[in-house]
Amino acid sequence: MNQEGADKSRRRFLTAATSVVGGVGAAFLAVPFIAYWRPSARAQAAGAPVEVDISGLEPGQLINVKWRGNPVWLFRRSEEQLEELDTIEDVLRDPDSSQPQQPEYAQNQYRSIKPEIMVLVGICTHLGCSPLYRPEEKPEGIDDKWVGGFFCPCHGSYFDLAGRVYQGVPAPLNLEVPPYYFIDDSTVLVGEDEEGAA
Repeated sequence: MNQEGADKSRRRFLTAATSVVGGVGAAFLAVPFIAYWRPSARAQAAGAPVEVDISGLEPGQLINVKWRGNPVWLFRRSEEQLEELDTIEDVLRDPDSSQPQQPEYAQNQYRSIKPEIMVLVGICTHLGCSPLYRPEEKPEGIDDKWVGGFFCPCHGSYFDLAGRVYQGVPAPLNLEVPPYYFIDDSTVLVGEDEEGAA
């Protein structure tokens, strides 16, 4: 074998070896970089759906859970409270829930899947305060047609028991209804639509 042939094969070998070592090195560098961009287990848990037992939920009672760092309220409305929702539509800003503050399956007069069970994100749509649950007690200065609901004392916004905002208050939109579905009669999964369930 002549000198020129040996140099070419040595060059090819060195080029191939360098490429392989460089590729392996790049892969080792890429793995931690890509892993850095994945959300932490804590962040994944914060956004995960929340399973809520509502088997002991009495009419008028509210359960407060946390989902994505926000309070989510689940409460049971009585028959009388459901009937009163129809009587105040003329004083509400968006009585038909035409603004996209709820999933499609909750765009009805009750803003819920089952009329008696309401699920709401407990954040006022004005400046992000958390309204107070007032199912019967009427805070001072509220409309005479008040039939109970939620009152935000920070800036005076108030909502009915379907989370619909009254006219003439600072809050521009109804309270948000998160995605949710009933696993069974006594369990609600907040944070996921039924179609999205595995």
